[in-house]
Amino acid sequence: MWEAPPSPGKGGKGGKGDRGDQGDRGGNGLARYVVAAALARTADGGAVVAVVLLVTSSGGSGALAGVLGACITAPHLLGPFVARPLDLARDGRKVIAAACLLYATALTAGVLTYGHAPAVVTGLLLAAAGTCGPLLTGGISSRLPAIVGPRPRLRAQRRAQGWDVATYGIGGTVGPSLVAALSGWVSPTAAALALAVGAAAAAGGVLLLPFAEPSHGGDRSAILKPAATLALIARTGPLRRTVYLTMIVALSLAALPITAVHMTKILGVEPATAAVLTAAYGLGNLTGSIAVMVFPLTGDPDRLMRRLALGVVAGLLTVTVSPAFTVTVSAYALTGILNAFFFASTLAARTEYAPRGARGQVFIWVAALKITSGSAGTALAGSLTGVTIELPLVLGVLAVSAAVVAATVETRFGRADEKHP
Repeated sequence: MWEAPPSPGKGGKGGKGDRGDQGDRGGNGLARYVVAAALARTADGGAVVAVVLLVTSSGGSGALAGVLGACITAPHLLGPFVARPLDLARDGRKVIAAACLLYATALTAGVLTYGHAPAVVTGLLLAAAGTCGPLLTGGISSRLPAIVGPRPRLRAQRRAQGWDVATYGIGGTVGPSLVAALSGWVSPTAAALALAVGAAAAAGGVLLLPFAEPSHGGDRSAILKPAATLALIARTGPLRRTVYLTMIVALSLAALPITAVHMTKILGVEPATAAVLTAAYGLGNLTGSIAVMVFPLTGDPDRLMRRLALGVVAGLLTVTVSPAFTVTVSAYALTGILNAFFFASTLAARTEYAPRGARGQVFIWVAALKITSGSAGTALAGSLTGVTIELPLVLGVLAVSAAVVAATVETRFGRADEKHP
């Protein structure tokens, strides 16, 4: 099972509370991390579905549902600008816990004011919740190194990253499913409030995570600003490749839910069965996360990302040429599995290549750019399926392949000092 890393020895403040936290590294710390991260990401993953159902079930227009849904998703793009306090803080756990509580409060207020106050008020409250979203996703991931310890064995570190991938899979699968179930049994309002309770509970779980000394070592001026962090990523080879591979894979995979609806026509099945395809992808992603936990990735993350991105290409290509519905379901599941492995490799890259003083910002920058690309991919796929149903998938295959080629050329002919920040 989980093996605790060797004792970090002396250092830091050495207070009694800190020593107790250090003793929580390993299995106990990881278990607390998984619970806290799963609760936070379930809330973040299900909130937009709850908001859309809240509006549509009460007779609101689709346009209003879309706008209010965007209010809770679009602010994720502000992630890099809310990430700096995480690196500046004496105790980053308190920053994330506060974000979880604010998310819960704003989501609750936004849901309860809908229909009883102007829509703009509800929108502002949901936007406040959405602004906290990056700290519930990439922000929590940045705490993982504190759990595995300062000198973890590679296998232990990669297994912990596998657990992290699983929490994203749980959030993306359980969140919307929980909302759908509670909306049917009770109401969309009850579903949203349940998510808010989960986010509030996540705050307590985050505070129970192992303490990590601040990366600035008391010199807060050493912490980079958002623009400087982005410049650091751009000039650091492995981080740069992490960003554009992550973005292009996200853009390409965003076509899958859109094409699922249209592919039912080609395959001669009912349009409602498109849900089976998207569910197969989600379950595949969760299965892949479990596989990464059991069989942690090994090797250089930079190389792993390129190889696993090619795996995603294979999955997309299989979906594109699938001749029958059962084969297509399997292809969607396979793509989900491969994407889970790819995502694990990007987490490893962020952990191993990001400088300690900007780790939180790097995690959240990559997450924000990934979300941006995913949103762009959804819009692009929606417009391209009108031309040819398979076109978004074909372009995704070509885009990811080109990115892998570019990353390979960069690695082989780039400067040696680009390998590490």
